[in-house]
Amino acid sequence: MADLRTLAFVAIYYSITIAGWVYYPQMSWPVILLTVAAASVFSFFCAVIVHNTIHSPIFRSRTVNRIFQHFLSFSYGHPVSAFVPGHNFSHHKHTQTTKDVMRTTKMRYKWNFLNQLLFFHTMGGDIISSELRFVKNMYKEKPVWFRQYLAEAIVFFGSQIVLAIIDWEKFLLFVFIPHQYAVWGIVGVNFWQHDGCDMNHRYNHSRNFTGKFLNYVAFNNGYHGMHHNRPGLHWSLLPEWHAKYIRPYLHPNLEQKSLSLYLWRTLIWPGKRLTYDLKPVELPPKVKDEDWVADVKVNADKFQLGAGI
Repeated sequence: MADLRTLAFVAIYYSITIAGWVYYPQMSWPVILLTVAAASVFSFFCAVIVHNTIHSPIFRSRTVNRIFQHFLSFSYGHPVSAFVPGHNFSHHKHTQTTKDVMRTTKMRYKWNFLNQLLFFHTMGGDIISSELRFVKNMYKEKPVWFRQYLAEAIVFFGSQIVLAIIDWEKFLLFVFIPHQYAVWGIVGVNFWQHDGCDMNHRYNHSRNFTGKFLNYVAFNNGYHGMHHNRPGLHWSLLPEWHAKYIRPYLHPNLEQKSLSLYLWRTLIWPGKRLTYDLKPVELPPKVKDEDWVADVKVNADKFQLGAGI
């Protein structure tokens, strides 16, 4: 039943996007801007759904899941299968180490606001580079996954080109901008979820947010520590498991009720970059990413690759 909310949010995204495309000539600019904003927010929600789907597929049928991944790819702006390499095999397995392409220690701006704002733009090149190397390996090691990835890429990027040709202005407003917001947001969450945490601690490796509204629209992804400890656990069970297996052992500063207040304190005022125990973050020497792709043994790995496998 919980996944009915997932399907409803995807349907809302498509409804907003289609309505914007169809009624654009009759819209005033305030309505256009509101529509673009709504499409952007729901595209981000769909990015969260993509994250959940690659860990715990919605449908029992692999065929249905593969088809659904095409719909999800368009809803957030990138082939769903491409989420697997950097997230499952780099970030989850090597959190905050040199094999994590999204480690927060890459961000070194003195103004902490810029570390959050530019997180996606800083990580983007490394994420794409490792994704392509992973895809190349999967051509021989996991051809079923490779074919699914290729199909999603062809359908997604092909549809983008067609829509841009049909009407570049509508495409920019109702498709491209929302997609850019979604991918910026879903990559950027890594900064506030992990920066200043202890990657070597069983419980203090992630920051958790327990606000009810946030976790309703973000499908309980505020409970990030439990997700890291049990990646395949369905998102609907995260609050219950967090209360039982994380909260009793977690440093109190790593359970925040309000994401908005946390971001204000961390990024705006006083805007200090601190560890979870309120010490200044000490950045290690700047180093290049270590190659994690060569270490992946898909058939022996315990992580859920996603519905396309």
